[in-house]
Amino acid sequence: MITIEKLSKRYGATTVVDGVSMEIARNSLTVIVGTSGSGKSTLLRMVNRLVEPSSGRVLIEGRDTREEPAHLLRRRIGYAIQGHGLFPHRTVAENIATVPRLLGWDDARIRARVAELLRAFQLDPALYAGQFPHQLSGGQQQRVGVARALAAEPAVLLMDEPFGALDPIIRAKAQEDLLEVRQRFGTTIVLVTHDMDEAFRLGDHVAVMSEGRVLQYDRPAALLTQPADPFVSRMTGMADRALRLLALIPAGEAAAPGADGGPEVVSTATLRDVLSELVWRGVDSVRVVDPDGRPRGRLTVAAILARGRP
Repeated sequence: MITIEKLSKRYGATTVVDGVSMEIARNSLTVIVGTSGSGKSTLLRMVNRLVEPSSGRVLIEGRDTREEPAHLLRRRIGYAIQGHGLFPHRTVAENIATVPRLLGWDDARIRARVAELLRAFQLDPALYAGQFPHQLSGGQQQRVGVARALAAEPAVLLMDEPFGALDPIIRAKAQEDLLEVRQRFGTTIVLVTHDMDEAFRLGDHVAVMSEGRVLQYDRPAALLTQPADPFVSRMTGMADRALRLLALIPAGEAAAPGADGGPEVVSTATLRDVLSELVWRGVDSVRVVDPDGRPRGRLTVAAILARGRP
């Protein structure tokens, strides 16, 4: 879907992004993580040419992004930033409709798309379409910002620290919304963050950057169990890597046959959450059921601990 080939950005003698190459699959959610100044936001902005590369190239569906004017490229790539960036003098519906109007969509199509996106983000169109950004909570503003980025049905959505300004509870809800919307619309998402927990929760693949280079680009579990560089180990958290690994595994995947005894947990819960519940309750096993109540098996403390080792 997206091919990044030896992409670099230099400002005078300073190299901000240094020869990065990546393949990003269609319908995937890729996270770029790194400390401040690592080059992650610059790399993201070179995909839609908000920053022009010094060398290398980006291909989307096999087409070099330099083959079309930058402003037209950006209209077919969604872009969401920290703090939402909504136009304060426009209503929610008008904000979401910004790019579709630039593309010449008719009014009926725009209204239908606005309503569809508001419902996807659990915002009743009858209540929220006519409101202005200052009338919304921070979490609602962020959801509208992402809805606006998705309005023109882009195949690609770029997100630069989209949830960084949200408090932990609202941030967790925003992350859940993103995963649900990604599944619903099949959008290819590339997200930048400095938060490794967020990267592991959201990413199918995670790229760890430092000093302009990608040190490792892999699945979250591989970053934990097979770090390619000492910096990757530090970023992923050596002190709690077993718990991070358990947080990547759903209970339904690890459940063994049998369903007798113990409290009940849903199959979508992570092994980290299940272990916490077992310790809190002072029991040795739980029954695992699907969200619809169908039994999936059981989990024991010993079985969970075994999955926390590489």
